[in-house]
Amino acid sequence: MPFLSYPRIPLDGLLRRAAQRNPDGAAVTTERGTVTFAGLDRHADRIAHWLAGTPSTVIGVAGTLDALFPAAYYGTARAGRTIALLNPLLGEAALAQVCAATGLQVAFVPTSVAELLVKIGDRLPALRTVIVTDADDGVVPGAAIPLAAALAAAPEGPYESAAPHVDDVTCVQFTTGTTGRSKGVRLTHRNVVANAAQIALAHQLDGDSVTLNHLPLYHTMHLNSAVHAGASQVLCRLTDPLASLKVAARVGATHYYGLPARLYRLAADDRLGEARTEGVPAGPRLKAVLSGGSALAPAAARRLRDALRVPVVQGYGLAELSPLACNQLLDADPEPGAVGRPVPGTECRIVSLGGRSPVDVWSTGEIQIRGPQLMAGYLDDDEPSPVDADGWLTTGDVGYLDDTGGLHLVDRLSDVFKYDNELVSPSVVERILAEDPRVAECMVVDWPDPEHGALVWAGVVLREIPGGYDDALPGTPGILDVLDSIAERANARLGHADRIRRLEALDAVPRNPGGKPTRRELRRRLHLRAASEQAV
Repeated sequence: MPFLSYPRIPLDGLLRRAAQRNPDGAAVTTERGTVTFAGLDRHADRIAHWLAGTPSTVIGVAGTLDALFPAAYYGTARAGRTIALLNPLLGEAALAQVCAATGLQVAFVPTSVAELLVKIGDRLPALRTVIVTDADDGVVPGAAIPLAAALAAAPEGPYESAAPHVDDVTCVQFTTGTTGRSKGVRLTHRNVVANAAQIALAHQLDGDSVTLNHLPLYHTMHLNSAVHAGASQVLCRLTDPLASLKVAARVGATHYYGLPARLYRLAADDRLGEARTEGVPAGPRLKAVLSGGSALAPAAARRLRDALRVPVVQGYGLAELSPLACNQLLDADPEPGAVGRPVPGTECRIVSLGGRSPVDVWSTGEIQIRGPQLMAGYLDDDEPSPVDADGWLTTGDVGYLDDTGGLHLVDRLSDVFKYDNELVSPSVVERILAEDPRVAECMVVDWPDPEHGALVWAGVVLREIPGGYDDALPGTPGILDVLDSIAERANARLGHADRIRRLEALDAVPRNPGGKPTRRELRRRLHLRAASEQAV
């Protein structure tokens, strides 16, 4: 476990320190322009001043891709209030759950979220004030307040941090809910600051780095690690991944952050090969493409690496880990299937399934993590803690360690299933399917079977071909024939229990608003279908 040195300061101290070190440095760049570290720090001071004049203690901040999010985020911490992170892509029901669970009193949100909060306001008795962050013209929904109007009376000048001890909770972040019920995670100043230092080291960020975030949300791991390192951040809202590469080249990006769903599209884009003939399409300063949120198939990573001529790496983490725990090395070819080694200051071990005894290298079991980024606990006191007396977090993920200390994920413990008495890993089948050039994306879940317990069901998104697929048109590839051929090719490489027994075409892999595949929801629908078929 490499030694970790990180500042023992409150969360907002990251921004204050960056502003003192490089006041005129570009902190955040959007289509509206660039905000310096000193400018961002002044805006955080203004928000802290305003919050100090209110009795509110829980402040919602929506992670929108703009410079107002970091100002509200650090300003809330500076005022000694608790940040409740809001996903601006949440629907009405999920948003109501988060607000009610945290006892949200003030919210800094864009217009779209403000409209929902006004609509469900009668269900949120604690909510006092909704501040709209993107209403330049002052037109806001209901009783919400434009940001400029809210801050008009706030004092100018520095605000001395009122953040309490570094081991006190500063932030509540909710799990995605893709593998179970969404849970509120309580993170301390130490958790978040330590992980910012860990990420900066793992991603090789420094004051010369320029990160391009091609993400639908502003993730705090990217914000805090860049501010800790003094790196410049460019927020890209363009939906076309290839267009985002041109932005990366124009701004001299050194690090490109993307989600697997978008990187799959980029890897399959024929224009990427054409761009390669014109030189490195993302610019000569690019060091790496970094993927997060869910696993990126090795085949897609290789295609991007070959086209962009830089490493394509990914990591592993959970909201409970602030969130990063392991990351592939930027200066070495990633081991196929590995998600990297523990970040500095972090320990990782594998314990036996159904027990808690550590197992040998290359042996499969449940992943446990320990480090300073480990959460303070769940928001709901009745939620069982996954942390043991020695500080090990039991993750619910299945994997193994290789002899270099690299972590390999097998699956979520809740996703694996048994065919007869043999354990089936959906991700193993997905990796084989993803290597078929006709498959753009895929997802595997269990299909209930009265004889064997469960069968492998696979859904695939087929790559587009000229003329499309048509089973009724002679001479044209039919979907059913293509699916049969894909299953036959994959099954030739799979063990008996892993073989695909049901294969269907999907229009798209179902995902949540943040881009993560929603295997749990797909499984629920398929189990209902299976029960209906078996009842006939």
